[in-house]
Amino acid sequence: MNKLAVVAFGGNALLKGGQKGTIDEQEENVYQTCTHLVELVKKGYNIVIGHGNGPQVGNVLLQHEGGNRIFGIPKMPIDFCVAETQGSIGYMIEQQLRNVLYENNIHKNIITLITQVIVDKNDPAFQNPTKPVGPFYTKEEADKLAKENNWVFHEDPRKRGWRRVVASPKPVTINNWEIVEKLAREGNIVVTVGGGGIPAYANGDNKLIGIDAVIDKDLASSQLAVNIKSDEFFILTDVPKVCINFNKPDEIKLDKINIEQANEYLKQGHFAEGSMAPKVRAAIHFVNNGGKETIITEASSLQNEDCGTKIFK
Repeated sequence: MNKLAVVAFGGNALLKGGQKGTIDEQEENVYQTCTHLVELVKKGYNIVIGHGNGPQVGNVLLQHEGGNRIFGIPKMPIDFCVAETQGSIGYMIEQQLRNVLYENNIHKNIITLITQVIVDKNDPAFQNPTKPVGPFYTKEEADKLAKENNWVFHEDPRKRGWRRVVASPKPVTINNWEIVEKLAREGNIVVTVGGGGIPAYANGDNKLIGIDAVIDKDLASSQLAVNIKSDEFFILTDVPKVCINFNKPDEIKLDKINIEQANEYLKQGHFAEGSMAPKVRAAIHFVNNGGKETIITEASSLQNEDCGTKIFK
């Protein structure tokens, strides 16, 4: 029986620093990531793909704001915009991955599922928004937008500017995870929980209602990996291995660490919030809940047996 793996695409798989986000740029980025991802398919893995949408959902929100201001078109909430980007990004991944599979003479079905992820409407995250979405602004631009729209902005840890932040509640349940597992184990490639999933909650009558938030895509992918009993969980990022003392003279690349070591490094502040810290937490969540191991690496390293940093129990 083939191994089952959940692969979470990092932001650079879709949009690289300094790019405008044109369709040509994004399709080329996705294509290049898929040329590396196909290595897992060649090794016999059945795969499920999750992905981020931070810049894309931010841009969609701006489009709604502009359409409302200029033409009076009703603007839509974040959950609706997450659904939009799930569809558009899923389309790009499906198309470019199919192109790569064709070039490698591999025949597989690829399907994108628009996925709702259930959260707790009383999650403390709603009182402390931290998830960055959209482009970078100057302090003056951020202050103006905050006043006009009642938005919250935080300065980027790498001093690239200011970004809007929204609530990032923890995923409680992934809707339709059973069909995701069935499709994947049958050999189909499934793209799901895009952008962390569409955030929704169940009210007292068990009616689903969308809510203004963005769920961390690595944590949502991790929860999905737990639900479908994935053998391994891959988190693709822009560095080959997780490091402590990152970008310092005494930087150390980590090959294998257990979850106790990972938690200790988190406590010591080695991993930046909004960067490596949520990836490490997602890795720990998977392993703590029955997963064998999480591999954090860059896509181009997938062809190597010893790729990335492996986090295990």
